[in-house]
Amino acid sequence: MYRVAVITLSDTASKGERIDESGKVIAEIAENNGFEAVFTTILPDDEDALTQLLCKLCDEDRADLILTTGGTGFSKRDHTPEATLKAIERNANGISEAMRYRSLQITPRGMLSRGVSGIRKEALIVNLPGSPKAVRECLEYIIDPLRHGLDILKGTAHNCAET
Repeated sequence: MYRVAVITLSDTASKGERIDESGKVIAEIAENNGFEAVFTTILPDDEDALTQLLCKLCDEDRADLILTTGGTGFSKRDHTPEATLKAIERNANGISEAMRYRSLQITPRGMLSRGVSGIRKEALIVNLPGSPKAVRECLEYIIDPLRHGLDILKGTAHNCAET
């Protein structure tokens, strides 16, 4: 069972001024698909704090998959992709491209997501959108391929030619 960390980026939710629905949706989908949510937190939209937390979670092997929500848009406070790019060692662009593709099937505004995905050590980091609806649409679309990607990353994938 892969361990999932859920990080919500929101100034208002971190102050308790609104409820974090997106983080709850992520944990629900992950657990319904056989992942274990081992860490959840809400941070203000602070690039340095997010970079530090991502590095810590990966470097201390506290999660196999880190899913962020929020901070991927055009607002002046949206710095989740920049924080993630500082933390990752290798890009996994196809994941974010697939989510944008899925979102564009629903709304042309899907092109406005700046989320990125990548690998640090043996952990995969994926930036999800901030709204619960968009989180559900994107995460349900990528959850099965993410498991296979983690199998490859962890060295437990089975070669189709061998079966």
